Amino acid sequence: MDRGRVLAALSALAHETRLDLIRLLMPTGDAGMPAGAIAQALGVTAPRLSFHLSALEQAGLLRARKVARNVIYSVDTTEIGLTISYLLNDCCRDHPEVLAACALGRKQNPAGQGGAAAPSGTAKT
Repeated sequence: MDRGRVLAALSALAHETRLDLIRLLMPTGDAGMPAGAIAQALGVTAPRLSFHLSALEQAGLLRARKVARNVIYSVDTTEIGLTISYLLNDCCRDHPEVLAACALGRKQNPAGQGGAAAPSGTAKT
């Protein structure tokens, strides 16, 4: 993965609503969710959601497909995986303490629940 793609992905993820959006969509897999359901779950307006979806799509982290009248969004798990792999293997490979912290994080959260609270449905920007 080239540095530009990694920077685009990390930049797109560096916003609370966009990170919540990825966290909301990850469990849905390839099935994804329609935009309206995403907006409702995250407590954002349609125009605001469109702004955030566009940022994630441009970074290559989301896929969109049209199904009837709905646009369904899903996470591009390959791109997420490549971004994480770049950080671990390209940037951190000579730092065993970083890899150990990642292993510790997996032990503490075996279900992959992450450390932050789940998207709450409260209004966000």
